[in-house]
Amino acid sequence: MPWQEETVNPSAKNSNLVPVATGFLFGAAVVCAALLLGHTRPVSAQQAVPAGQAAGAAQGQGRGRGGRGGGFHEPDALNFDDHNGYTQIFDGKTLDGWDGDPSVWHVEDGSIVGLSTVEHPAHSFITYKGLTAKDQDIKLEIKVEQGGGSGIQYRSKTGPWPGRPGNAQNPTATNPDWLMTGPQADFWFPVRPQAEVYNGQFYTENSPLGIVAWRGEMVEMGPGMPPQLVGTIADRRSLGGYVKTNDWNQYMIIARGGTFVHIINGQVMAVLVDDDASDVNNQPGIIGIEIESAPSKVSVRNIWVKKLN
Repeated sequence: MPWQEETVNPSAKNSNLVPVATGFLFGAAVVCAALLLGHTRPVSAQQAVPAGQAAGAAQGQGRGRGGRGGGFHEPDALNFDDHNGYTQIFDGKTLDGWDGDPSVWHVEDGSIVGLSTVEHPAHSFITYKGLTAKDQDIKLEIKVEQGGGSGIQYRSKTGPWPGRPGNAQNPTATNPDWLMTGPQADFWFPVRPQAEVYNGQFYTENSPLGIVAWRGEMVEMGPGMPPQLVGTIADRRSLGGYVKTNDWNQYMIIARGGTFVHIINGQVMAVLVDDDASDVNNQPGIIGIEIESAPSKVSVRNIWVKKLN
């Protein structure tokens, strides 16, 4: 059927709109009144905030750091330069108390420096013999340049590595006093993607355990129980953003009983809970620094230790 336009009386159309408009305006007025009452309704006795609490909230917003008068508060950030209770084990001038290959290790610009070159490659450790500890906090600054890797040994011992010969490109030290076994806080130059993710991990040097807690992991192990992933800290690659290349990095190591925490530049990198009191990770030991692969330059300074037992 062909379409036809319907003729409508204009006055009739307008008269039909009047009730609709009136209803719309009334509804809008009701909504506005409800919103106004919602914002201006009086506070009941149960909703009222006590004067003391209100004052605390005004000072520190309850859960903020300033709200110590009541409620919760966040802890203050660690001051890395606070050395109360710590002992400095490197004087910045000499290697007094340290033992390492003199062809590899020396003091330079207030730092312990290890050099491994293509002409003289080295996989060696320098150790501090003046302190043996189990539970401890360690603070230091570390920088790795050119390539290769390093790590901070703690709760460790020196001795030969039977059945683990070196190779021409990465020869192990011939003096057993320059080799170490035990827990290590790893630190590598990002010569390749795999090496970069080593930074911050928990590694047991010269042990079948090897890498126990990779960066970004919290791991648990115990007698008769192999390492198990308990949870993750953050994405492993993303954590690399906290590590400075060719620059100084603040490294903190916490060892309490069978619990180990590795922190770089204020960021937790790895956590291990080792409940096997008999394994190599849970023995008192000494501190050392590693250099591995060539070319590599390892620099460590401001080494402080808080011995708890």
